Amino acid sequence: MTFAIVNAVVSFVAALVLHELGHYLTARVCAVRIKQAGFGWGPKVCGVRIREIDYQLRLLPIGAYIQIDMVALGARPLWQQLSVLGGGIGMNLVLSVLTWGSLFGSVNLALAIGNMVPFYQLDGWKSGMVICRRIFGGPSPFVEWAFTLGGGAIALALVVKSVLNFSL
Repeated sequence: MTFAIVNAVVSFVAALVLHELGHYLTARVCAVRIKQAGFGWGPKVCGVRIREIDYQLRLLPIGAYIQIDMVALGARPLWQQLSVLGGGIGMNLVLSVLTWGSLFGSVNLALAIGNMVPFYQLDGWKSGMVICRRIFGGPSPFVEWAFTLGGGAIALALVVKSVLNFSL
């Protein structure tokens, strides 16, 4: 039982870090500046600055992030913007295929699918916002609120459906 818990925690943390590495690498390839990279949420515990990037460890060991220069990203062609935003999902999908049948493979698949949902601040939502802004020639508060609320409704429906199916 202890091994299973350790395996689950290590698989989850590794999948999160590698997801962010996917964003990091695609941002680098597309010449988009990275401001900050971190692991965890909440108050900063420690950090170091290396080559103009602030690396941080936060108090709550849940989640990871890459803070990209959004102005620089917005100046890139649409395909590069979507590549950077989808880099984490792509990394998780590749890792899922390479480690198929393992807990690590399942965690990566779940992380990739979860990030495709257009829920606020997930990769699917950010990509949808980029596409909406391209279609409408810039920010459109009505469209962006509708997309955000619609994505929230989709995410809620998926959670409810999975809970109901799980409990049956």
